[in-house]
Amino acid sequence: MSFPIIDLFAGPGGLAEGFSSLTDADRERVFKIKLSIEKDYYAHQTLTLRSFVRQFPLGELPGEYYDFLEGKIEIDSLYKKFPEEYHEASNEAWLATLGQTPETEIDQRITNLVGNEEHWVLIGGPPCQAYSSAGRSRVGGIHKDDHRVYLYKEYLRIIARHHPAVFVMENVEGLLSAKLDGEKIFGWILRDLRDPASVFGDHNSPGYRIYSLVTDDVQNDVDYLIKAEDYGVPQKRHRVILLGVRENILTRPGILTPTDEVGLRSIIGMLPKIRSGMNRTFTHSVLVPKEDGGLKKKRFYTKAEDSPGNWAELTSNIRTEIGKLLNVEADVDPAVIPLNIGSAYLPCNQQLINPGHPLASWYSDSKMTGVTQHESRGHLTQDLKRYLFAALFTVKFNKFPKMKDYKLFDEELLPDHDSADSGNFTDRFRVQVPDRPATTVTSHISKDGHYFIHYDHIQCRSLTVREAARIQTFPDNYWFCGGRTEQFHQVGNAVPPYLAYKIAKVVYELLQVETAEAVSAETVSKAGLTATE
Repeated sequence: MSFPIIDLFAGPGGLAEGFSSLTDADRERVFKIKLSIEKDYYAHQTLTLRSFVRQFPLGELPGEYYDFLEGKIEIDSLYKKFPEEYHEASNEAWLATLGQTPETEIDQRITNLVGNEEHWVLIGGPPCQAYSSAGRSRVGGIHKDDHRVYLYKEYLRIIARHHPAVFVMENVEGLLSAKLDGEKIFGWILRDLRDPASVFGDHNSPGYRIYSLVTDDVQNDVDYLIKAEDYGVPQKRHRVILLGVRENILTRPGILTPTDEVGLRSIIGMLPKIRSGMNRTFTHSVLVPKEDGGLKKKRFYTKAEDSPGNWAELTSNIRTEIGKLLNVEADVDPAVIPLNIGSAYLPCNQQLINPGHPLASWYSDSKMTGVTQHESRGHLTQDLKRYLFAALFTVKFNKFPKMKDYKLFDEELLPDHDSADSGNFTDRFRVQVPDRPATTVTSHISKDGHYFIHYDHIQCRSLTVREAARIQTFPDNYWFCGGRTEQFHQVGNAVPPYLAYKIAKVVYELLQVETAEAVSAETVSKAGLTATE
């Protein structure tokens, strides 16, 4: 028996991937994703494709799927080859907007899919921009007319109307400190989730107990915070995750078991080495009038001719210069300098992760003969110098440099930005330290790679989509639809699937106990016995 799941605000499917990856002793999935709702077009495409993958038994994906990954066939050809599986996937992944799509339409779909099933699970993370510290700083705090503040009520309404046995709700750490008119928003959310009928009284909703996944003894709000690096995810990602259990379920859920930290090098260090691209060179800037008064900077660039030879010569000269600045050994054997920038599918016959690594089986697919979506960006030539400085600084000091360090060693390393020397963005260029978990992958990675510089100065680049996906613990055969910007955006917004997998174990153990007790009670009833007999 598999337990049905409805996934709201699904993104590219990180939570769903974790839950659907949990199997029983017969390698059968114990959770079945019935519906994933997402408003973003490209994330919805990714959801559809991953749902298509789940229509096949584990380990039995058809050869045509790998042909698609390798770029030999288009996605439409893949779907046409397997129309039944595509039909199921299309029904599961729904391009819709909670808060805009008619509630009656949403309710009808959920009712049709869940039916009379009592033991089903609701998962999802309402949009978090309004609560995040970065989002609040950009707009000067939280405003009551910002509709995003109340999007959690779309999630709450589904609970009130459809009464899942369990729900898992995820949001950013900033939710814990977010306030509106002096009142903590997290307090509202906890209150409403415990008593959905207080907000949606028409649905005769039961109450819910809200549990922490990290402690049995909740003392304060921070006890609902999960630090992903404590549970085997190679990333310092801190998220509020609430586990809600319907009040008629008396079994207390378990908690996550901490594991050793996983360093970044161990999960991306064996991927094929690729160089960065280079697209232009900054020459100068001038102040020009704004239309509404005042002045603004206008920057001028020249095109940088990108070729393996030009790149190798430029980075070699920079490396020598930075080596002298930092007094570190920076010579590189020309034979190990990568010459290509990667590709959407990069064939390789090397091992991509140590077989003994705790996540080796999680990432790997033995039928793949290369790595997908492992292609570097094109960079400003001055940024290549900053990247090399950051990587070599980290080699020497085992930490990434702050803006003051760039200025201390060479003022020309500072970018031509008003805030560069202000002290407000001290980590604008942040190299990832190899033997620690990565810093949090966010959707900002879609804009530039300055916060995600590869530690390997030989490659001199920011992280690729595949490297970011590995940090987020997406399996290597997980394909993100859209262009590179959309791919990065999806990866940055997702819940790490491996963390979701561990949460799924907690939920499954709870539901196993509950359904076993229900079956036992039904057997007693059918036998005409009382519980005491």
